[in-house]
Amino acid sequence: MSCSGALAQQTQSGPQAAPKEDDAITKFEKSPWLLAPVFQSNPKLGTSIGALAGYLHYFDEKSRPSIFALMGQYTSTDSIVAGAFAKTSSGEDHHRVIAGLVYGNIKNDYDDYLGTGVPLKNNAELKQFIARYTYRVQGNWFVGAQGVYQNFAISGQSPFDDQVLDVLGLQPFKSAGAGLVVQNDSRDSENMPTRGWLFNFNNIAFRESLGGDFDYDVYRLEFRYYMAHGKGHVLAVRQLNHLTNDAVAAARAPVQLRGYKVGQFTGEYMSSIEAEERFRLGEKWTATLFAGVACLYGSGQNCSDSVNVFPAGGLGIQYILKPKEGIVMNLEYALGKDDDYGVYLKMGYAY
Repeated sequence: MSCSGALAQQTQSGPQAAPKEDDAITKFEKSPWLLAPVFQSNPKLGTSIGALAGYLHYFDEKSRPSIFALMGQYTSTDSIVAGAFAKTSSGEDHHRVIAGLVYGNIKNDYDDYLGTGVPLKNNAELKQFIARYTYRVQGNWFVGAQGVYQNFAISGQSPFDDQVLDVLGLQPFKSAGAGLVVQNDSRDSENMPTRGWLFNFNNIAFRESLGGDFDYDVYRLEFRYYMAHGKGHVLAVRQLNHLTNDAVAAARAPVQLRGYKVGQFTGEYMSSIEAEERFRLGEKWTATLFAGVACLYGSGQNCSDSVNVFPAGGLGIQYILKPKEGIVMNLEYALGKDDDYGVYLKMGYAY
C-alpha cells in the first residue's frame, strides 16, 4: 500500500483517540459516594450547620437508586441532631424499605408556644427508630407495614418553664406503634420527579402493649402530582392530611409547611395544600417558587378562625449533584405569618 493510501485510510477511519479523562465534577457525579453540607436557620433551632454523607447503590437494573446515609447538625442554641437512614429499592423495584435512627438534644426558645401566648424555653431529648416496608402487588400499587419507637424527654430551662409545661400537659413519654401502608406511585423518579403522582395512606396505632406510655392513633393521607411543561419545567402539587386520635399534646398534628417551626403549632387535625413551580435554568440548575396554606382543626379549632390558618411562601435554587439519580442540593427561603421563617440548605426537593 502506498503512503498516500495509508494516509487516506488513516484519515477516513480517524486516529485512535486517547480516552478523555473525566473532570472532577464528572467523577463526583459518577461516584457512588455523596457528601453534602446541611444548613438551617429558623427561630426555633437558631442557626444549624452540619453535613450528610451517603452511599448510592443499585441492586439491579430495574430498581430505583438506594441510599445509605449519616447526618449530623449542631446549632447556635447548642442543640444536636444526628441520624442514620436508609432508603432501598430491590427485586426490580418490588421491594422498598425505609429505615431511620434519630437522636436529638434540642433546646427550644418559643415566643408563643402552641398559640398560648406564653413564651417558653425547654430542652427536649428525642431517640427515635422508624422502619417501613412496602411490596409492589400490581402495577404501581404497593402495600406494606411500618413501625416506630421513640423516647421523648422534655424539661423546662427555668422553674417558670416547668410550670408552663405542666399546665400544657407536656411530659416525658415513650411511644411505640405499628400500622399499614397503601401507596400508588407512578412517578418517573423518587428524587426528582417530572411526571406522575403519589397517593399514600398510612396509619400508626401507638399502644402501651407495644412498649409505649399511651394509646393513641395517627393517620396520614397524602397526594402529590407532578406535571412537566415548557422546556424542562415542572409543576408540583402536594395535599397532606395528618389526623390524630387521643394523642398526647406533644404528639398532636403539627403544621408541616416550610417557614414554620415543626411542633410549635399543633392540633387534633392538620390539612395543608401547597404548589411549587420548578424552573429548569440549565443542565445542572433549577429554581423553585412555592406557596401553600395549612389549617389546624378539631377539638374546638376550625379553619374559619384565622388563628388556625397558616399561609406560607418562598423561593429557592437547586444544583443537580447526581443527574442519574436525580439528587439535588436545595437552598430555600420560606416565610410564614407572624415573623415565622426558615432558611434551608438540604438534599432533595421538599416533596
